[in-house]
Amino acid sequence: MSVFLLNKVCKYLSSQDMKVDYIIVGIGLAGISFCEQLKACNKSFVVFDNASQQSSTVAGGLYNPVVLKRFTSVWKSEEQIDLALSLYENIEERLSVKLDYKIPVYRKFASLEEQNDWFTASDKPRLAQYLSTKLVKNTNEAINAPFSFGEVLTTGRVDVKTLIETYKIDLLKGGLLIESDFDYDVLDLESDNAIVSYKHIETKHIVFAEGFGVTKNPFFKHLPMVPTKGELLTILAPNLNMEVVLKAGVFLIPLGDDLYTVGATYDWHDTTHDVTDKAKKELLDKLEKVINCDFTVVNQVAGIRPTVKDRRPLIGKHNDYENLYVLNGLGTRGVMIGPYVAKALYEFIEFGTPLDSEIDIIRFK
Repeated sequence: MSVFLLNKVCKYLSSQDMKVDYIIVGIGLAGISFCEQLKACNKSFVVFDNASQQSSTVAGGLYNPVVLKRFTSVWKSEEQIDLALSLYENIEERLSVKLDYKIPVYRKFASLEEQNDWFTASDKPRLAQYLSTKLVKNTNEAINAPFSFGEVLTTGRVDVKTLIETYKIDLLKGGLLIESDFDYDVLDLESDNAIVSYKHIETKHIVFAEGFGVTKNPFFKHLPMVPTKGELLTILAPNLNMEVVLKAGVFLIPLGDDLYTVGATYDWHDTTHDVTDKAKKELLDKLEKVINCDFTVVNQVAGIRPTVKDRRPLIGKHNDYENLYVLNGLGTRGVMIGPYVAKALYEFIEFGTPLDSEIDIIRFK
């Protein structure tokens, strides 16, 4: 079906009376993760999305269970990895698309002291399964790494851009995506405690998965969202010949055809989606300390990450309205943590399973 016909179907469906179990607002990594949870449990839903948020579409897409700056384990890393890999595999099979690329992550050591810190960390119970104890010598003349690399295990890259684009098309075909703003002012929350009415739709629950857009949501804008702008470069480097992800001040991620993603920056002041010369210079300065071959910058993108001051997601129910929920704050690790928190929220809504205190929004009351 053509995009034109899909849009006509979308406009038609958006004018018809509808009853669903859930409305989801936003179709980034959080929204997709929750959609998959609903599909697995045979719940009906419809998604609203206005394509205003770009944090997911410009994400590097890495899943990596280790915080490589400090050699510590990612929060709930085992649980997250298991759920995430299963979810992406299911989507690949259902939509006949390649999303999950298994690829090693190498941490470049800057000194012998860093090598020693790595081996010390590899003895810790939660890290032993993820940190290889075998040093990887540098054999690539295009990379500056005199102190070798450490290899992280159970890593890979999800093609987030393809994931979102393919998923939206599939939702449109099923009549499950309405591409428009969500108008908070016309939400009827008073008619029935068990049912929420939104224009022509009646639903039991609404889950807001809007990313940074939640700052304009009157029901959840009080939450301490800390917008963090990130920018990425794509470079063409025919002589780099690298087939692993390299962490060395920046992440360098191979995309195939001699293309590599270089990222990412962190800016807590600029909340536009505009690319900047400042970020480009910062990334290039760091990159030129890592590689010594010629390259050309072929693209630059920017997005606003939905980060939180305590680095934990924002999951939970509105104080006053039983039907309204938030699924947000995935930060820089949305590929890994999205499926985990989506499952936690679903079980909280449907079964009353308590949310982990570290992610429940009641921590900010």
